[in-house]
Amino acid sequence: MPASRPRQFDLIAFDWDGTLFDSTAIITRCIQRAVVDVGGQEPSREAASYVIGMALAQALAHAAPDVSPDQYPALGQRYRHHYLKHQDDISLFEGVLPMLAALKARQHWLTVATGKSRRGLDDALQDVALQGMFDGSRTADETAGKPSPLMLQELMREFGAEPERTLMIGDTTHDLQMALNAGCPSIGVSYGAHEPAAFDVLKPLAVVHSVAELNAWLQAHA
Repeated sequence: MPASRPRQFDLIAFDWDGTLFDSTAIITRCIQRAVVDVGGQEPSREAASYVIGMALAQALAHAAPDVSPDQYPALGQRYRHHYLKHQDDISLFEGVLPMLAALKARQHWLTVATGKSRRGLDDALQDVALQGMFDGSRTADETAGKPSPLMLQELMREFGAEPERTLMIGDTTHDLQMALNAGCPSIGVSYGAHEPAAFDVLKPLAVVHSVAELNAWLQAHA
């Protein structure tokens, strides 16, 4: 437990893409191009963005229902090809670094629960000079993809955190459903991949519309 117990949450778990990292538009386009590359029909922007946050294989299969399973490895390779061409164009949302620093100063455990691969997350953390900011992380390829609660359950076990004192923050229904499945409260952010109207049924504590608004909520309530 942190030395100075925070007001409401000991452990805060952030999704990565679309929540901290401004990558939704590029990921959506990379999915669309990968599907076309292997002979599938280009998914709509809505269909491609819906799968953001899922494990890669699960996401690509969902976005490309007309692509046969034996093409999934090639589909994944084409996605990675397009993403690597653009990864240097992606950055943290404005205000994320000071928000994280303020939370860390208040003795919260900060973690990441993401559909990215371990290699992809480690590369991203290195690229944006965030080494040491997060106390722990879980990726879809080392646990289970969202909305399975396994990522959050493993993080809670690692830190000895209780579900009611663990907060999940994400931009998709997959994130909020994962929190619900794990018995944890959540916050939805509207500036990422999914339309916030879909969040209501998953009962987040709040839906925020910018990093500044998220920071204000956390400073007041977390």
